[in-house]
Amino acid sequence: MEQYEPDRLSPVVAAAMRRSLRNGRAAMTRRSLMRASAGGALALGGLATLSGCGIPAAGKTSGGVSADDHSAKEKVVNFSNWPEYIDVDDSEKHHPTLDGFRKRTGISVKYTEDINDNDEFFGKIQPQLAAGQDTGRDLIVLTDWLAARMIRLGYVQKLDSSNLPHAYANLSEQFRSPDWDPGRAYSYVWQGISTVIAYNKKALDGVEVKSISDLLDNPKLKGRVGFLTEMRDSVGMTMLDMGKDPGKFTADDYDAVIARLQKAVDKGQIRRFTGNDYTSDLSKGDFAACVAWGGDIVQLQADNPDVGYVIPDSGYMTSTDNMLIPNKARHKTNAERLIDYYYEPEPAAELAAYINYVSPVAGVVPYLAKIDKTAAKNPLIVPDKAMQAKSHAFRSLSAKEETAFQQKFAKLTGA
Repeated sequence: MEQYEPDRLSPVVAAAMRRSLRNGRAAMTRRSLMRASAGGALALGGLATLSGCGIPAAGKTSGGVSADDHSAKEKVVNFSNWPEYIDVDDSEKHHPTLDGFRKRTGISVKYTEDINDNDEFFGKIQPQLAAGQDTGRDLIVLTDWLAARMIRLGYVQKLDSSNLPHAYANLSEQFRSPDWDPGRAYSYVWQGISTVIAYNKKALDGVEVKSISDLLDNPKLKGRVGFLTEMRDSVGMTMLDMGKDPGKFTADDYDAVIARLQKAVDKGQIRRFTGNDYTSDLSKGDFAACVAWGGDIVQLQADNPDVGYVIPDSGYMTSTDNMLIPNKARHKTNAERLIDYYYEPEPAAELAAYINYVSPVAGVVPYLAKIDKTAAKNPLIVPDKAMQAKSHAFRSLSAKEETAFQQKFAKLTGA
């Protein structure tokens, strides 16, 4: 049997996670964050349980640990997701897409918004998974780097492709084969997240911004530039600008990025590194330009016509939140049917029209246009082929790399 190296959270990585809880993407409460409200601090209990000990693997390397599937007799799916990350009707009591799934299949969905942070949630379910127990959940949504860890540890089940015909056919090309789950054997994308350059046209006052180099080097923007406290986003965007591939970089490549960003910090070019609170700086014009998340920009533009965005010629960073079936899930087939349902264009369009994140479903545009023509034309929601071709994902990191890289980034940002 293949041996897993236990993951350990060093003090550096734990500190980075705490920062993310306070003001990074982990602080997002999806829909409310897209309305440009900053996320608050979350509980750190999960971190405390993880930082001092190793994480044992589940002891299975191929497809996790299954249980007797009760899907045929028990018409239910227990689905855990992030807050405000699904469509809601006007009464705010029902989810139309889930209602549609139930009406069609007879399968009810027990939907719980109990994932406020990746590591906090991992700390909650990890003891059960390590002990080979059912978590009480059939489907969970986790960000790509934690999804990678769950797969590596053998904590999730291999998917049955025969239950996923729409998912297999309609998954957008840019999300098909991440290095941590080639061919999507264990996961499918719930929604994508794009990292771009945003600007305030009024604050730019005629200055042209097309690249990360413009942010770092143009003296007319000195002290009016923002970068993100999320390492993968800020480093990845800068790496692309330097002609390096975030999916294949070396330690030397990483160090070169840190040195370049440090130079910009030292000369006062970068005003500060921020979490989601950059939205306020951008709207007010304190930032003339910054590295930003696409979902925020869609909403900011609705309120402020001066806000715009740029996709650099060098490319942009993309990440994903992903659906996985944990070990011992009681209703695996039902969960797979729900995954597949969200890859049908009609429910995919209904979901995208409400939450405004990147839809992972190819062919969604005509269905989305029936609901919201503006959304259907917005590449931050439905990237066209040209934009898809410019997307890049940050490669998986070993525990050793995570510690070393976070330490260097923390020093850079003064965290």
